Amino acid sequence: MKPINAIKNVPKVHVTSPLLSGMLYASFWLAAGALLLAAFLRWGSMQETELPMYSMMVHGCASLAGGFVSGRRSSQRGWYFGGMLGIAYGILVLLIGFLASNTGFSGRTLTMLVETFLCGAFGGMVGVNTKRS
Repeated sequence: MKPINAIKNVPKVHVTSPLLSGMLYASFWLAAGALLLAAFLRWGSMQETELPMYSMMVHGCASLAGGFVSGRRSSQRGWYFGGMLGIAYGILVLLIGFLASNTGFSGRTLTMLVETFLCGAFGGMVGVNTKRS
């Protein structure tokens, strides 16, 4: 009797939507950035007053990475898919912040939305141009 390889029988999951796949990658980058910031805060010399600036940088990097993946998965209009990902990512982060800690809307909120839109759009432009033809 021939042994059955169970790994070959497991179906692979492939997210075809550019926005969904970009959001997945952006959430991975956000998680990695949050862990890095927490480690720097705990064991490094970083102060809590510096945390908002660094968290904006983490959100920008996560939106850039998500926009890159989103633009790469789409065959055209990378800036559009990356920008939409940045807006969706920013709104999701603001919604989570509002529901978790009752954070209100301020100038920093608008700054983060603009930052995530621009970083996502730039990532989408770069990502769509790295796709192989």
